[in-house]
Order: sequence, then structure tokens, then C-alpha cells
Amino acid sequence: MPGSDPTQPDATGSDSTTRGRLKVFLGYASGVGKSFRMFDEARRRKERGQDVVVGALQPDVPQELKPLLSALEIVPTIDVEGVPIIDVPAILRRHPQVCLVDGLAYDNPWSRNPYRWQDVEELMAHGINVVGSVNLQHIADQREAVEKLTGRPVKETIPREFLNKADEIVVVDAPTEGAPPELSALREMALVLTADVIDSGLQRYLQAHDIEPVSQAQERFLICLTPRTNTDRMIASARQSAARFHCDVLAIYVRQPKSSEQDHAEMEEKLAQARAAGARVDVLESDDPIESIVQYARSHGVTQIFVGHSMKKDWRARLWGTSVSRLIRAAAGMDVRVFPHSAKGKMP
Repeated sequence: MPGSDPTQPDATGSDSTTRGRLKVFLGYASGVGKSFRMFDEARRRKERGQDVVVGALQPDVPQELKPLLSALEIVPTIDVEGVPIIDVPAILRRHPQVCLVDGLAYDNPWSRNPYRWQDVEELMAHGINVVGSVNLQHIADQREAVEKLTGRPVKETIPREFLNKADEIVVVDAPTEGAPPELSALREMALVLTADVIDSGLQRYLQAHDIEPVSQAQERFLICLTPRTNTDRMIASARQSAARFHCDVLAIYVRQPKSSEQDHAEMEEKLAQARAAGARVDVLESDDPIESIVQYARSHGVTQIFVGHSMKKDWRARLWGTSVSRLIRAAAGMDVRVFPHSAKGKMP
């Protein structure tokens, strides 16, 4: 039987005697074409001689997928009160080299595994490689942000920890020109998520093989927020750069004991703005903001720091130098991008 030998090469050509590999096609919205991309890859794998089966399809198969599916072996799902359940025992008996799962975020009522992603775990535990698809809104830690953007609730999700185990993740892209602004925001979120998953995988590999990283392989941006910073401009610039480098964005606010209630109120709005833009936000407490920023940046692998700078200099700045000057000196090895603002926090 093809694929029954556990020592045969896996989908990437390396020997797989234990756990199968996971490849995920990630869509940032419905209709971007992730299912087509996935099944087209299945066709090409089969043409190269790999043993491929389809373990799960979406309930409504689009017309354009039917020619691709006609050339693939499909292991029928089990219908449980209208819910398609992967026939895990049948696939394990068949033991293909690769199993396609279109739609990873399904619940499995009255099944051996409560969730479909657990079915995938079981298949991989038996040496079967899995290629699956999922949309951004079905990633558990992305659901809330996507719901706020789209206004549509999401019920079924997969845990981020499962996605982090993917050996390969592909963002299925589509042109966003002329599309609603939220579609562009979803695309950026998907790109940032993918970069983070890849970076996490790299860190696990380095740790597992006791390799000391020589330098940061992944760009990571940090926005430093204060009540006076020009938040709009910094966030826009960081998002534009993050989309280009496919990296993630962090934002911090260092709260000082002398901060006023007005400062706190202004910061709530700025922090919400950063979160809406897809940044991970942290609030720190410190008497020395510069030291806290640098420590945070180094511990999180930041490569670029975005910071505001007042155009007005007082006698303290002339005597000891500005806070930005001190930050630039302390953040050796990181780029510091300075965004001027007036005393009221607006561009002059």
C-alpha cells in the first residue's frame, strides 16, 4: 500500500519515522482562494508521485474546485447531525503520505476528539503529513480583533499553540486595492501572525539544537507611546514598514508616578488606537522610561524603535542632552526612528 512504510520520505523529502509534518494555508478573509491553492498543491504532489488523500472538505464545494478534486482520492467524512467529522480510523488504516483537511476550525460533537485540530494531531502522531486551511478569524487569539473589525461573531477556533506547531505556513494573498479598509487591516494582521509563527519555530529549533542566535533574523518594531507623541504618524509608519518586512509591531507606554489623570485618559485612547492597528500593547511602571524602553526592547528582540521628540528644547536638554539622545546611545544595535511633535502632541 502506498505510504504504509513509515520510513518513506515525507512531503519535504526528509525521512519521517515518527511525527508527520503540518502545512497551513492561512486566509485573512473568506474567498481569497486558500482552498484552491491547497488542492492545487495536492494535485502537484500527486503528480510527483506522493500518496495523497482528502480527509475533509467544506460543506459547499465551489465549482472551480471540482476539477481538482476529481483527480484526488477522498476519504468520506462521517455525518453527525449535519456536522462533517473526519474518519480518523479510516485514514489511519489507509495511512497515506499526505492528508488534506479543508477547514481546521471545526468542533466534533460526539467524536473521539472534541475538535478537528485534535484529529490532525492524531494523524500526525501516526506519521501522516497534513496540509490544512484556516481563516484568520478562526485563530483563537485573533478572534476578538477580527470581530471588532468585521462586526461578525466567530464561534469555532483553533488554539494559537496548535498553529505554532506548523512546519510551514502560507498566507494566501489577494489584491486589496479598492477593497474596504478592514480587508487591508486583516491582511496586515495575517502577515504579522505568520511572521510570529515562523519566528517562534526558529526560536524552538535554535533552543532544541542548543544554537546561540548570532543576530536577530526577524525584524520587530516597537512604538513608544506618551501623552504627547504623534500616535497617528508613528503607527501608520510602523504598519507600513511591518507590511513590507512581514514582521510584528509592539507598543509600550511607560507610566511614571508623576503622570496626571489627564495623561492617563489620553493614553487610554492612544493604547486603544495601537491595539486596533494590530500592535501588541504593554504598559510598564518606571521612574526611568529610557531604561525601561531599552530593557523591554532587548528582551523582545526589537530591531527598530519608534519614538516621539519635542521640537522645543529647554535648559535641561541643552545641559544634559535630550531623552531621545540618551535613548539612541542606550539602544546600541537597534535603529531609533524619531518623529517630531509639538508641545501639545501635534505636528508643528
